[in-house]
Amino acid sequence: MSEKYNIRETEEKWRAAWAKANVFSVDESSDKPKYYVLEMFPYPSGRIHVGHVRNYTLGDVVARYKNARGFNVMHPMGWDAFGLPAENAAIENNRHPGEWTHANIDIMRTQLQPMGLSIDWSREFATCDPDYYRHEQKMFLDFLARGIAYRKESVVNWDPVDNTVLANEQVINGKGWRTGAPVERRTLNQWFLKITDYAEELLDGLDNLPGWPEKVRIMQKNWIGKSSGLQFKWDLVDSDEQIEVYTTRPDTLFGASFLALAPDHPMSEKLAGGKNGFEDFLKECQSTGTSEEAIAQADKLGFDTSYKATHPLLGREVPVYIANFILMDYGTGAVFGVPAHDQRDFDFASKYGLEILPVIDGDYDLPLKDAYSEPGKNINSQWLDGLDTETAKDAVIKKCEDGDTGFGTTQYRLRDWGISRQRYWGCPIPIIYCDQGNGAGCGAVPVPEDQLPVTLPEDVSFDKPGNPLAHHPTWKNVLCPSCGNDATRETDTFDTFFESSWYQFRYCDPKNESLPLSKDKANYWMPAGGGVEQYIGGVEHAVLHLLYARFFTKAMRDCGLIETSEPFTGLFTQGMVTHETYTNADGKWITPADYDAMDDNSAITVGPTIKMSKSKKNVVDPEDIMDAYGADAARLFILSDSPPERDLEWTESGIEGAWRFINKLHRMVGEMKESLPPVGTEISGDLDDAAGELRRMTHKSIIGIAEDIENFHMNKAVARMREFSNAITGYKERDAVMREALESFIILINPMMPHLAEELWQMMGHKTMLVEQLWPNADETLLTTDIVTLGVQVNGKVRASIDLAPDASEEEAKAAALAQDNVQKFIEGKKMRKFIYVPGRVVNMVVA
Repeated sequence: MSEKYNIRETEEKWRAAWAKANVFSVDESSDKPKYYVLEMFPYPSGRIHVGHVRNYTLGDVVARYKNARGFNVMHPMGWDAFGLPAENAAIENNRHPGEWTHANIDIMRTQLQPMGLSIDWSREFATCDPDYYRHEQKMFLDFLARGIAYRKESVVNWDPVDNTVLANEQVINGKGWRTGAPVERRTLNQWFLKITDYAEELLDGLDNLPGWPEKVRIMQKNWIGKSSGLQFKWDLVDSDEQIEVYTTRPDTLFGASFLALAPDHPMSEKLAGGKNGFEDFLKECQSTGTSEEAIAQADKLGFDTSYKATHPLLGREVPVYIANFILMDYGTGAVFGVPAHDQRDFDFASKYGLEILPVIDGDYDLPLKDAYSEPGKNINSQWLDGLDTETAKDAVIKKCEDGDTGFGTTQYRLRDWGISRQRYWGCPIPIIYCDQGNGAGCGAVPVPEDQLPVTLPEDVSFDKPGNPLAHHPTWKNVLCPSCGNDATRETDTFDTFFESSWYQFRYCDPKNESLPLSKDKANYWMPAGGGVEQYIGGVEHAVLHLLYARFFTKAMRDCGLIETSEPFTGLFTQGMVTHETYTNADGKWITPADYDAMDDNSAITVGPTIKMSKSKKNVVDPEDIMDAYGADAARLFILSDSPPERDLEWTESGIEGAWRFINKLHRMVGEMKESLPPVGTEISGDLDDAAGELRRMTHKSIIGIAEDIENFHMNKAVARMREFSNAITGYKERDAVMREALESFIILINPMMPHLAEELWQMMGHKTMLVEQLWPNADETLLTTDIVTLGVQVNGKVRASIDLAPDASEEEAKAAALAQDNVQKFIEGKKMRKFIYVPGRVVNMVVA
């Protein structure tokens, strides 16, 4: 009789053993091939949630599996530690952001470690550590020297709650990505990175990332937004001025009924400045964000400048408007409106009573109720009539180029990355401004390298709105490094995506004081043409972190820091963790734990499954789960319930089922271990059918579970594991075949349930730790059987079955099929028209 499995004691024992042996610490001296596994690092909010458990369990399965396959596996952990939540928490709790952040890191590390993750904790860092961000300050200065970083006045997205600038990617449906507040437009001096210089390389590089999900590559391709079109000029009537326009649909030029400028276009002020209502119009435009999503959802607003522009091909005049839906940073900041074939133009023209003239033939009725935006043949277009869309585009471009009035060009939707943020808890931008008045002074001066890092002041106050660094009485006051006169530090800090864009490289060399990483270590872990072999995280980062990290990698390469061009060669995006919702009679949320603890929950309404959220109070605490069921049960349920790319619904019955299965496995080995032959006993002699079948299942499982893990089919791997365990319990002998099956089974479950696997390995009599054991080699000759059973079909319907050798000839198959009484019954008196035999698959007789 086996002893009861003490989950908590056993899991603590093996975590201590791994730590003592330092088994997950790696370096570059190994002669094994390297493999780099990385999950997106967490923000230290103070508590882990089940989403963290899922993310890091998936990565740990890959890391442990690759280790068993003989790789030198790096699996590090760190903390994405800068950001406004810490600053806001400091205000709410009267604590310094650094104190709050590091306290949360300690808590979350303590929560993560019981999961049994195979992490090399010696590589741990937090991005708020000066030892980390000094290197990104130096990189920024390198970018500045190469022209990748620059400063300009720009219309920006302003979050009025967080009082900071947001990148376009951080504006979701016109609202701040974190606060949900409606975003406003403001004009500020900002620092930018020239991601647009890399647009074509970023786009082309997507074709060289077969290890990325197709949906992520499509999202990035759409965000970069390459388009080809015509750039040409319209003359203003009664003026020497011209307005340059970019369009992707030059084929629709004959349908133009107005010209529109962005509110911040240089010509807007010239044409409308001082006119009645213009200032109010601008203020209304500034109440929406600058992202395409925000502008697309806003009501279409226009201001009639009273000017006209001359159609470059027809010579007729069209009105010039300033419109809130035109983006200054895309194209030229000016468009010609074709209401019949663009929905925004249609809405605008309908509102302001402008002409709507169809110039593309299609399936629509007149008058148009909506824009027809599909391609087709031109109509009402003079010499373009009858041409298809692409031919018409080429014809207009050629005519403009021949007449020297315009030219074909390529544009990108992608805009340069604004990295300035008006907050305290971020990496200081290493720039000093020397302004002696009357245009004198040195301007923007880089902080000398020997003065890096520029650190944050500890004595900070949050008693005023806005940026605390700008309010600090002394920190910003310095001497100019160039002339020695009084000067002022830049008080903006970097966007936190700056830190997360290069952290994957720092893990390669986290203690290096002089460089982000050495060339030797870069070339070992992230060589040219390579990168992180397996990166894991949420798809919501497709056009934020993942795009920025790709750009940063190329910029670092161009600065000579690394040789690779892509940071992540393999990417897996996992689904969310959901839970049923529970509300009481008053309509208030209650937690799943409170619901389960109720003696009478009949008055509680069970609602639909939604994403777990602290704000909705439907979060399951992983600490409670691991205390009650153990880390292995949590890991097993996470892996078994659904494909990892899909959402996972957390259920109490699911975790309890995983816990029962773990106890079953412990009992199974405990009851067999004393009657098994010794470690190292080899299989010999002829095997009976039962032994042969168990060996086949053993070696089939070795191959199948490996393939499932390689393909992230973790739920299928768990299903195979359960099938294998059933085969083991169904075999009654305690011989070398059983020992081989049990030992193989234990190795196969190790990536998923490492604590249990180590315990079972020891129970089987092994003196070394399982974490040091290689994946078993499968004998593929055992996967073929001597006999296959085939159904015999008569006119497509199975009438009997026969047993044949896999390579039996057609004559043998035909003879065996005709020998079946039931087959004879259905072919008697009929003529055989065709005999079909596919070895190992099918026998079919066609009779009439």
